[in-house]
Amino acid sequence: MSAQPSLTLQRRLNATPAKVFRAWTEPAQFMTWMHPGGADVVRAQLDVRIDGRYTVLYRKPDGSEVEVGGQYLEVVSERKLVFTWKWRHRPEPESQVTLLLEPTGDGTWLTLTHERFADDAQCEDHRRGWTDGLDSLERYVG
Repeated sequence: MSAQPSLTLQRRLNATPAKVFRAWTEPAQFMTWMHPGGADVVRAQLDVRIDGRYTVLYRKPDGSEVEVGGQYLEVVSERKLVFTWKWRHRPEPESQVTLLLEPTGDGTWLTLTHERFADDAQCEDHRRGWTDGLDSLERYVG
């Protein structure tokens, strides 16, 4: 049996870990920068604490809406977030995201790992979405 697909993306951001962490954990900020595939966040409920839950409602460019949600498993302020990831509209299994923030000079080295995908197609779909999101984050905090 083969291992489940996963992805890891890294970025150097021209912002402190504190600023990057707030962009991920404050709903108003998250809604401003997160635009995967040209989608807009129309609602972000983020209860950022261990066992806290989150839901994010996206509106795609075609007007359709999709919702993702999950639970925070680990929260280390300005350093680390680990949370489950489950699309409400898809039958795929729950996956897991780990976000690491490391200070580097006057910026932050961000590492995002998303694991436990059902298949390679799901992994590649999320790679495109996260890449778009991180591109937006880089513009937002930079």
